Amino acid sequence: METITFIGNGNMALSIAKGLKDTYKIEVVGRSVEKINKFEENLGVKIQKDSLDNYDMSDKTIILCVKPANVEEIATKLSGKAKVIYSVLAGTSVEKLRKNLNPHAVVRTMPNLAASVNKSMTTLTGDIEFKTQAQELLGAIGETRWLSSEKEIDIATALAGSGPAYLALIAESLADGAVKQGLKRDDAMAIMRGLFGGFGELIQDIHPALLKDGVMSPGGTTAAGYSALEDGNVRSACIDAIEKAYKKAKEL
Repeated sequence: METITFIGNGNMALSIAKGLKDTYKIEVVGRSVEKINKFEENLGVKIQKDSLDNYDMSDKTIILCVKPANVEEIATKLSGKAKVIYSVLAGTSVEKLRKNLNPHAVVRTMPNLAASVNKSMTTLTGDIEFKTQAQELLGAIGETRWLSSEKEIDIATALAGSGPAYLALIAESLADGAVKQGLKRDDAMAIMRGLFGGFGELIQDIHPALLKDGVMSPGGTTAAGYSALEDGNVRSACIDAIEKAYKKAKEL
């Protein structure tokens, strides 16, 4: 079984590792033994462990999960030439990763937190010779999409990478609205979860506009609620959210 090495042990690393643990050996490299032990406990399988200081990356397959601002510092603690580095760092260019970490190859990836349940929508770009391997590796945690440029993956970061937070806000708000009108909280949450589960299946094959038109009868309840969303500029706010997140990714 091939070993995948995680440099970094935060939430994203754990989410990806949960999706990979059945098909790969997991190694985690970090600063804190305590945090790595906690990572192992949360993952539920035995892992290989190593210290960040003087770690030799030679010929390793690395998933880099540190903070973007820490790349230069991390680079001073590592040695060797990795076979490939899969980076999940938002807004961190292939050029910067090559300059600081000097691997044989780099692939930028942007999974999301649904990786922990094998439902991530992961976008990829970088050294084309690793396209197939990247799709196979990250395909273990959900769907993948190879993009042709770093600009596109920065936009995709704003959509799929940050998207769970946007949808969580909408989900919470819809449930709150039902509670405001008198529905019990437990009932509202259960119905909201069922809504999102079913919608997730429908949206795979049907354009959003057609879904909307299919449920909105003239003068009906959906039309009344939809009008309120338009009055609240929800559509415009969603478009602006992607723009601002994309600009932030470029700044990073």
